[in-house]
Amino acid sequence: MGALRLAFAGGDYDRTRALADGTIRPEGIDLTYVPLVPEEIFWRMLQYQDFDVSELTMSGYITMVAKGDCPFVAIPAFLSRTFRHGCIFINTEAGIREPADLRGKSVGVPDYHMTAALWIRGMLEHEYGVRAAEVEWVQGGLQEPGRKERLEYHLPGEIRVRSVMDRTLDELLLAGEIQAVFTARMPPSFVRGDSRVGRLFPDPKASEREYYRKTGFFPIMHCVAIRRPVYEANPWIAPNLLKALEASKRQALELAYDYNALRYTLPWLIPDLEETMQLMGRDPWPYGVPANQATLDAMCQYAQEQGLTARRVAVDELFAPNTLESFHV
Repeated sequence: MGALRLAFAGGDYDRTRALADGTIRPEGIDLTYVPLVPEEIFWRMLQYQDFDVSELTMSGYITMVAKGDCPFVAIPAFLSRTFRHGCIFINTEAGIREPADLRGKSVGVPDYHMTAALWIRGMLEHEYGVRAAEVEWVQGGLQEPGRKERLEYHLPGEIRVRSVMDRTLDELLLAGEIQAVFTARMPPSFVRGDSRVGRLFPDPKASEREYYRKTGFFPIMHCVAIRRPVYEANPWIAPNLLKALEASKRQALELAYDYNALRYTLPWLIPDLEETMQLMGRDPWPYGVPANQATLDAMCQYAQEQGLTARRVAVDELFAPNTLESFHV
């Protein structure tokens, strides 16, 4: 019997490069890696299930699991992780100097449920006491008007979300009609250097390092999801994919930490890596449930607090049972 053919949609990352170029092959699987940007992957997977396996929004996945009708089964490989203090953009004329000043303001989000916003709201509530219900949320496209939420959810009445279809969040921020934007992508106005737009945290790296020291959280953005019929017909593929993804990530870390010729166009790549490892350990980007239990617990808690789920999802519900722990020789 030949290898099982699977199409896997994911970002063009160093940590998946070995799967994309075939250097590392999952056992028993003939994998076609389709590199796409996350927004396209999520849209096509959530609307049409276009791929056998894909990178998937973690907050969206938690929301679907809570409803009990999730068409996917995830494995604990986290292709995207990002600290998000640097993703809170403000109108510099709105009188916002600290997180508490966001109370009573209108804040734009491309999707209320998006994982970046989940983490920012969780951080604001648990570190600064600013709750989701104390803000008016404005959903819309950051750069192009007409963006719709990718998932259906039903928020409690105390959380207010309105959609704007005819203008962009960037336009609204510049005009002062919203006072802040939480976004995974930088607003075009900020990239251009418009003085009307700035960051809430002026030194996000320092704020994020302190946050990590205090909480131990390196925010998870995306997991890997398998279409449920594919998994149920072939449950063995879940641990095999996880092993291959771990091997690919490990290779990327080893290649990056090479002084001979810098692999990336970052002049202080090696000192930055060493600084990161000193703070976060030799593998700053861990996969698997045990190494990420507290982070995943926090995400499930935030999803319930912010109205995305009616109940607290348990971490063990999120992943294929045969990936919750690994064997040891």
